[in-house]
Amino acid sequence: MMEYDFEDIDRIADFKTWHNTRKIDEMLRIDCNLYANLGIDSSKSEKAYVKKQSRHIYKVIKTIDNALGTSFLHAMDKPN
Repeated sequence: MMEYDFEDIDRIADFKTWHNTRKIDEMLRIDCNLYANLGIDSSKSEKAYVKKQSRHIYKVIKTIDNALGTSFLHAMDKPN
């Protein structure tokens, strides 16, 4: 099985042989992996970069499932 990463997000969205659920699941796995690789020693700029990548993933998800992508983006913008 091929491992996909952030650079593959737009390509995954265009896969014709995958169901939308599989596309979204793979994008969320990539998103989770981005955050899992952050640590307590990660700089503010590294954390901001991961958040920017995450926002891009959610925008692509929104093109597949508008309601789900919108809810992810809304949750991301919520103040802590």
